[in-house]
Amino acid sequence: MENGFPDLSKIGSRDKLKPRADKEPHWQRLQAGWYVGYRPSKLGSYGTWFARAYDEDLRKYRRKALGHFGTLTGKDVFAAARKEAVAFAELVESGGIQVETLETVADACRAYLNEKPSAIAEGVFRRHVFGDPLAQTKLSKLRRRHLSDWRKRLEDAPALISRSKKGDKRFKVRSAATINRDMVPLRAALWRVLAPGAPRSDAAWQEALKPIKGADRRRDLYLDKQERRRLLAELDADIEPFVRALCLLPLRPGALAALNVSGFEERTRTLTIGSDKNGVPRQIAVPDSIASFLREQSKSKLPSAWLFTRSNGVPWSKDTWKGPIKKAVLSAGLPTKASAYTLRHSVITDLVRGGLPILTIAQLADTSVAMIERHYGHLVRNDAEEALAQLVL
Repeated sequence: MENGFPDLSKIGSRDKLKPRADKEPHWQRLQAGWYVGYRPSKLGSYGTWFARAYDEDLRKYRRKALGHFGTLTGKDVFAAARKEAVAFAELVESGGIQVETLETVADACRAYLNEKPSAIAEGVFRRHVFGDPLAQTKLSKLRRRHLSDWRKRLEDAPALISRSKKGDKRFKVRSAATINRDMVPLRAALWRVLAPGAPRSDAAWQEALKPIKGADRRRDLYLDKQERRRLLAELDADIEPFVRALCLLPLRPGALAALNVSGFEERTRTLTIGSDKNGVPRQIAVPDSIASFLREQSKSKLPSAWLFTRSNGVPWSKDTWKGPIKKAVLSAGLPTKASAYTLRHSVITDLVRGGLPILTIAQLADTSVAMIERHYGHLVRNDAEEALAQLVL
């Protein structure tokens, strides 16, 4: 491990790497702006290699999948991956990368994922775009009616709730909030390559993807500290640290699950969150009490290891944390709709009620000031009214 990066040239180091929850490769720095990456296979087969290089002209990173080099063995694999990564970086640096050719909606979605990898966007495209007639629609001929038809199919598609122990799927009617979320990746992919059409014309493709107003309702389910303690007391030992962290930090569950041991700097008490909704790594300083907790989770683990894992060493994911939390919610007699995201909401609520500036809260939670004001502004107003009431003579 050098400067927080794994040594991918060593077979033993690669074998110890686990697939990241955000599906990002493990990167090794070759030189400033040049990287070679390795994504282990969840199935235990060949991993996939990647190249990443900074494009000064575009002021962003470009990346390329290099494959698995399955015909090579031992150190020859890294040598081949490094050689191709260097060649790619040199091509980027010289300005020799060709402009991508995009013809269809599917091409635009793949290009978006290549530029801004996201497990959420990838899942939406896989479920609702790539297998849909919209995927092969030419970008040059894309019209509002194409997207209106796609949106109707999206709205009619049932949303998966869960699976029973026998593997039976349970569905519910797709909510307006879910529809809004599922349209976001496609809208972003198309905005990246298409100019908006003339308003109120069939060329105005963007109008078919407008979010449903009022769907993102104010978050009302809140667990106070006593209720959160009851929840923690009902959890199994392997998931308790993960949920306790959700009660201590205003992080999204997915961002918490993606934390590595190397992300916690004990000397400065800083935590680096490298994978979150906005895709930009950020650091937060934590108090001694939380630092002690994180130090305990880091004990006897390699820097590249996950900070929070299941008993089998696999990181937590939505499919694995949902069941244990739901079970503990019922055992603790808490509102049945309480979830991992309820804890994030509860922590943010406490920060707002504690008087922390909204801008600071937004930075800690990796969200916008507008979102905090929209969902939590009523708490500030209520506190202001109570404060003003104390001024009566």
